[in-house]
Amino acid sequence: MAFVDYYQILGLDKNADDKAIKNAYRKLARKYHPDLNPNDKEAEKKFKELNEANEVLSDPEKRKKYDKYGKDWQHSEEFERARQARSQARGEEGQWYGGGNEGFSDFFESMFGSGFGGGRQARFRGQDYQAEIQLGLRDAYETHKQTLTVNGKNIRITVPAGVENGQTIKIPGHGGPGSNGGPNGDLYITFSVGTDDKLRRSGNDLHLKAELDLYTAVLGGELVVETLSGKVKLPIKPETQNGSIVRLKGKGFPVYKKDGQFGDLYVTFDVKIPTNLTERQKELFTELSKS
Repeated sequence: MAFVDYYQILGLDKNADDKAIKNAYRKLARKYHPDLNPNDKEAEKKFKELNEANEVLSDPEKRKKYDKYGKDWQHSEEFERARQARSQARGEEGQWYGGGNEGFSDFFESMFGSGFGGGRQARFRGQDYQAEIQLGLRDAYETHKQTLTVNGKNIRITVPAGVENGQTIKIPGHGGPGSNGGPNGDLYITFSVGTDDKLRRSGNDLHLKAELDLYTAVLGGELVVETLSGKVKLPIKPETQNGSIVRLKGKGFPVYKKDGQFGDLYVTFDVKIPTNLTERQKELFTELSKS
């Protein structure tokens, strides 16, 4: 795996403070942002490098590991654990304890190469990648295919119906390549599910506010409401009160990865008072008020 100098990418030296890192990233990110450089592959690559560099250098713990271990900073804990185990297994004269110590030697050689007594190179798992998919509420209602680009590669995935906002799924083996024969990392996709102008989601249930005219509320009738699965004709009982709620079973959101299971839809009635009444209509309301 080639060494990536995050300081060089941001145009900084290793003594740069947090403020300098933040300012350098903001300046360069604006310059190479995809929105300002459409269809520019080099700018897109540079923008990804800037994000990666900023993610590491702006985090004190990650930066400390990077400064100490370089390109292998993500495996720092493995290095430390192996070194501790190696120290415990050696005697004061630098010899392995016991006669069956070849297993220890082989372990360190396979993990860290000739620096621990052998000629083989370290095998490391590839870096995990993070990606985000933005969906509308109606998109998340149905299972569908989506293609996303990760590190220059197009990956086509199936988005199951019912995914929630902030939910993360793992695509094994679609992260960064391993080094020296190590396994690939994984791809973690986080879904950002937007809201809807009319429908509000609460778990697997949906909530809808439906306007109801005064005459239908008083006398009863029917109201057509729009659900995610189509229009539904809803009977209205006479003398329906403002704020009344009815439940439509199974008309809510699909349950994630459970075919045929849905939440419920709750419809809240918003009774509208008529305006711009004629004199005759006002007289009729006055008569009603006195009866």
